[in-house]
Amino acid sequence: MNRFYPILFLGIAALLASCSSGKRAYEKGNYYQAVAQAVNRLRSNPDHKKSKQILKRSYPIALKNAETDITNLKTSNAPFKYREVLGFYQRINGMYEEIRRSPGALSVIPNPTNYYDKVAEYNQLAAQESYKAAVSALTLGTREDAKKAVYLLRDVQRFVPGYKDVNKKLDDAMFQATLKVAVEQIPVPTSYQLSAQFLQDKVEEHLNSHFRSTEFVRFYTPEEIERDQLPYVDQYLRIQFDDFVVGETHLVTNTETLTKDSVIVGSVTLEDGSKVDAYNTVKAKLTTNHKEVISSGLLSMRIFDGRSNGLLTHQKFNGDFVWFSEWGNFNGDERALSAAQLRICYLSEVPPPVPQNLFIEFTRPIYGQLVTAVNSFYARY
Repeated sequence: MNRFYPILFLGIAALLASCSSGKRAYEKGNYYQAVAQAVNRLRSNPDHKKSKQILKRSYPIALKNAETDITNLKTSNAPFKYREVLGFYQRINGMYEEIRRSPGALSVIPNPTNYYDKVAEYNQLAAQESYKAAVSALTLGTREDAKKAVYLLRDVQRFVPGYKDVNKKLDDAMFQATLKVAVEQIPVPTSYQLSAQFLQDKVEEHLNSHFRSTEFVRFYTPEEIERDQLPYVDQYLRIQFDDFVVGETHLVTNTETLTKDSVIVGSVTLEDGSKVDAYNTVKAKLTTNHKEVISSGLLSMRIFDGRSNGLLTHQKFNGDFVWFSEWGNFNGDERALSAAQLRICYLSEVPPPVPQNLFIEFTRPIYGQLVTAVNSFYARY
């Protein structure tokens, strides 16, 4: 990151655009920040007196401090000293560029210093030290050291694109750094005439899409392992149904006699010839049927170490799906029934979904639990 000081300077200037002259930063000894704030203020107000004063005081000190750090680093034994030196040169160049783009700042510092003539040389030196450190890390043979090598080699590419065999080294480092996981999804026994392909496809899709952004974990199907001729895998992820039930049917039939009082059943003619409503109690015999078709299952996820075959984790996930149908009939006066009861009587028995669809439905909640567990386990890698 230290080599991108011009960008960093621009970022600081943008963040500090709240009309600050840089006086507070200067008083705290943050001279580089003071330069950024003063230059930014002068860009919007070229005649701002206080900002000019702060820039005139802070720029020479910020420049001198950076040059002193460069001198000290060059004679030090710091492991990445050339990267740091390059960073300070870029910091100086960043101030140079920002002052040149601000007429108000340029009137205060008419000849800002730059070290563009040093950038190419120290890009090479920084690439060299990072490349050497990456090669050394790769010889240690661990995933963590290989990950360090990946970051170092990416720095090399930024310092000097195409440096030596950096692309090949980066491919080697990525292979060593990546946890290679063989995914074994055990199919449902064919005797059940059911397929778990829906769940298997969703799991595979998740592993391929979600973990694309997790660069140091990759999941392989058995076919991909054979195709890519992997020399080894680090872990085995095995997914298998321990138990499941599809289409367990329960039928509950209930018959009851219903009555309702004070129901208008007709009218009565009085002596004076007028008519009034006649009330009575009405009855009906209601039979309702409630059929449930229950499907459920238990899925196991086991992760084994690829070398020792030791069990790293074992988790179980269950899911269920209940399909139901209601229907009924009655004998008697329908006015004895509530609206809901009457509605049931207009329904007919509906056949349940086919077993394969029931199987798919109870696996949906299992899928959510499974991917959450997989994400959690591999977040550490």
